[in-house]
Amino acid sequence: MEIQNSRREAVTGTAGCLTAFAGALAGIVLWAPHGKGGLLDGFEGASNWNVLWVGLPLMILGGIAAALAVFFLVRGDWKRALGCVAAIAVLFALGVAVDALAGAPRPECYDPC
Repeated sequence: MEIQNSRREAVTGTAGCLTAFAGALAGIVLWAPHGKGGLLDGFEGASNWNVLWVGLPLMILGGIAAALAVFFLVRGDWKRALGCVAAIAVLFALGVAVDALAGAPRPECYDPC
C-alpha cells in the first residue's frame, strides 16, 4: 500500500514540475515581443536593459504561478490555488510599480527637433 501511495506522490510531483516548467515557457513566450521591442527597437537604437533584468523574471515567475494555480485548481487544492493567485497579484503590482517608477515614455521626435 505504501509503494502505491509513494508512486502517486511521485507522479503528482512530476506533473507539478512539468506544469511549472510549461508556465515558465509561457511567461518567456509572452515576454518575447515586449522584450524584443525594449532591447532592439529602443529610442534612437538604445537598449532598455530593465526589460531583461526586471521584466523577464517577473514574467517567468508569473507564468509559473499561473500554471501552478491552474494545477492546484484541477487537483481541488483551493488554498494553494488562492496562494498562487495572491502571488500573481503581488507580481502584477511589482510590474506596475517598476513601470511607474521608470517614468513617462519619451515622446518620439518625428520632426527636426
